Amino acid sequence: MQLAAIQRILGLLLMLFSITMLPPVLVSLFYSDGFYISFLFGFALTLGTGLLIWLPVRNNRRDLRLRDGFMVVVMFWVVLGSFGSLPFMIGAEPNLSLPDAMFESFSGLTTTGATVITGLDTLPKSLLYYRQQLQWLGGMGIIVLAVAILPMLGIGGMQLYRAETPGPMKENKLTPRITETAKALWYIYLGLTVACALAYWAAGMTPFDAIGHSFSTVAIGGFSTHDASMGYFIDQPLIEMIAIVFMLLAGTNFALHFIALRRLSAAPYRHDAEFRTYLTILATVAGITVLYLHMTATFSDLGSAALHGVFQVVSIGTTTGFTTSDYASWPSFLPVMLLFVSFIGGCAGSTGGGMKVIRFLLLFKQGTREIVRLVHPNAVIPIKVGGKPMPERVIEAVWGFFATYVAIFAILLLVLMMTGLDQITAFSAVAATMNNLGPGLGEVALNYASISDVAKWVLIFAMLLGRLEIFTLLVLLTPAFWRN
Repeated sequence: MQLAAIQRILGLLLMLFSITMLPPVLVSLFYSDGFYISFLFGFALTLGTGLLIWLPVRNNRRDLRLRDGFMVVVMFWVVLGSFGSLPFMIGAEPNLSLPDAMFESFSGLTTTGATVITGLDTLPKSLLYYRQQLQWLGGMGIIVLAVAILPMLGIGGMQLYRAETPGPMKENKLTPRITETAKALWYIYLGLTVACALAYWAAGMTPFDAIGHSFSTVAIGGFSTHDASMGYFIDQPLIEMIAIVFMLLAGTNFALHFIALRRLSAAPYRHDAEFRTYLTILATVAGITVLYLHMTATFSDLGSAALHGVFQVVSIGTTTGFTTSDYASWPSFLPVMLLFVSFIGGCAGSTGGGMKVIRFLLLFKQGTREIVRLVHPNAVIPIKVGGKPMPERVIEAVWGFFATYVAIFAILLLVLMMTGLDQITAFSAVAATMNNLGPGLGEVALNYASISDVAKWVLIFAMLLGRLEIFTLLVLLTPAFWRN
C-alpha cells in the first residue's frame, strides 16, 4: 500500500472538489439570498484541508496500483460526502444536524435522491442549486472526471477508473488512452445535460428549474427544487415526456452513446442485448402498470393513466426517483412491483443504480441453463450475450455479486428493524438506498426525516454500497486486501 501516493491524490481531489462550492456562491449573489457565506466557508475549509493533506507528500510521484485505486475511491467518496455536508449545517436554514446533513450530502453524491429536508420551495435558491449540483457531479462519478485531469498533474488514472467502474462492462476503454475515455464520457454526459435543460426550458420550466432538473435527470438522481418533485409540473405533460426520454437515455450504457455517435448510426442500440432487455423490462412493467391503473380508475382517463404510469415506471426502473403522484398509495401490487424493478436498475456503464440489467440478464440465462442441464446433464451449454459466449469467470462473479447483495440486504434490513422501523418501511428504505433510488414506501415514501439517526447512518452505508457496486467498498474490509 503506497500511503503517500494515496494521500497526495486525496489532497488533490479534495482541492478540486472545493471549487464546486463556488458556483452556488454566484447563484446566491444573483438571487440575493444571503447564503453565499456558508458556501465560502465550506470552500475555504475544504480547500485548506486538501492543501494540508497534499503539501507533506506533494513530491511523491509513484504510480498507483489497483489496490491503491480502491483505497482512493472509497476514501474520497467518504471524505467528499463528509465535506459536502458543510453547507447544510452552516447558516440559518436548513441548519441540519450532523446525521441529517451527512445523509443529504451522501444521498446527493451517490445519486440516491432520498431527502430529509422538507419545505424545499422556501429554501434559498443557492442551496437548492447545490443539491442538484451534487447529484450531477456524482452521476458519472467524480473519479472519472479526475481521471481526465490527474494525468496533467503527473498521476496515472487507469487504476482509479477500474476501481470506480467494477462489474461486467463491455467497453472498459472506448479510446486507446484512459484520459480520452473519461473525456469522451463527460462530453456525452455534458451534452445530454445541456440538451435536457434546453428541452425543459422550452417546455415551460424556469431557467433555474430547467438547469436543476436537468442535473438530476441525467444523473438519475431524483432531487427536485420542489417538495412535489415533478408533480409540481403536473399541468405540463410535455415536461413529463421530456423527462421520460432523458431518463431512458441516462439509464443506457454510455459506451453505446459513444459508439452510436462515432458511427452516426442507431445500429449499436439495436444490436446490444443489454439495451434490448432494458427496454423490454420497462415496456412490460409499464404496460402492466398502465392497464391496472386504468382498470382500477386510479386516474380519470386512459391518457392520464398512461402518462403517469409510464413516467413512474421509467423513473423508478432507472432508479431516478422522480414522482408525479404518490405511487406508494397506488392500488394493490403496483408499489411493490415498481420497487422490485429498481433492483434491476439501469444498464452497466450508465448513471443508473440497482444491480444493472446485464447482471440480471446473465442471472436469467444461467438459471435457464441449469434447468436445461437437468434434462441434459452432460451437455455443454455456453451462455451467450449478443451472440458471444461469456467467460465462466464472469458468470461466477455475477453470482457472487448477487449472493453478496442479498446477504447484505438481509443484514441491513434486520438492523433497520432493530431501530424500530416496521417491515415495509425497513425493506423499502434498504432497497431505495442500496439501489440508489430515493423514495421508498411506508414512513419513507415522501422523505426520511422521521427515522432515527442510527437508521440514517445505516442507510448512508447502504448508499455507498450501491454507488460503489458493493465489492469496491467491501474489498477494503477483507484481510486479503491488507496483506502484502
